[in-house]
Amino acid sequence: MKKPIEIIPHKISSKGIVFNVRVVPRSSRACVVGVVGGALKVKLTAPPVEGAANRQLIEVLSDHFGVRKSDIEILKGLSGKNKIVEISTSTFGK
Repeated sequence: MKKPIEIIPHKISSKGIVFNVRVVPRSSRACVVGVVGGALKVKLTAPPVEGAANRQLIEVLSDHFGVRKSDIEILKGLSGKNKIVEISTSTFGK
């Protein structure tokens, strides 16, 4: 049985939606875990070196939400585990 879809706490911006993400780098697999403590928890296999984890985060979110990678932007937290991400809603769900 699949887990129910959780609602991600978010804000509406001029471009789309903005929400908090908590990443766990160097995990055994890359996946969206769910909402934990008001942030979307995402496990990544990439290490947090030279932007590898940020690139993989964008790929995972792109696959999970069905949007283009170019529609996802990390607004804050490029060098930390806690990030603020914006997804353009111009193509959300297409």
